[in-house]
Amino acid sequence: MARWFSFFAEYNFTVEYKPGRLNVVADALSRRPDFETVAKPNSETVTVAVMTSAVSSSTLHDDVRRAYAQDAVSGDTPRVVIPDDTDLRLRIMFEYQDAPPGGHRGREKTFLTVSRDFYWPRQYQFVRKYVRACEVCQRVKSSPSLRAPLQSTGYG
Repeated sequence: MARWFSFFAEYNFTVEYKPGRLNVVADALSRRPDFETVAKPNSETVTVAVMTSAVSSSTLHDDVRRAYAQDAVSGDTPRVVIPDDTDLRLRIMFEYQDAPPGGHRGREKTFLTVSRDFYWPRQYQFVRKYVRACEVCQRVKSSPSLRAPLQSTGYG
């Protein structure tokens, strides 16, 4: 804090408050007009009951394809936005972590592979809890080993 104080002490300046609607330079990023082009929900919005019944009766591939079709950010993003459906997220995690091709890679590698293809809010925390609850990962995970302290050789 003292370092910053001494740095700014070299300058003669005044801090003035400017309301957000008047400060157009600072708001250029947060008030971009192209942010308003995100798709608005239409009259064909799927209800939660219809979505959960569809998810429970179809395969993972169909669920991912359906999520792709409902992706509100579709266009230039290669990832699928997964709806707030815990069962679908758990099935994705099973395929990427527990199934034989997944290979129980651990928290970081599982997160990287899942986040490469899918997106949902608080995805890292979800992956972390899933891997932490995985019995195989906890059994195989190496324990942190302590290094021997440095010792002098007695020469010199």
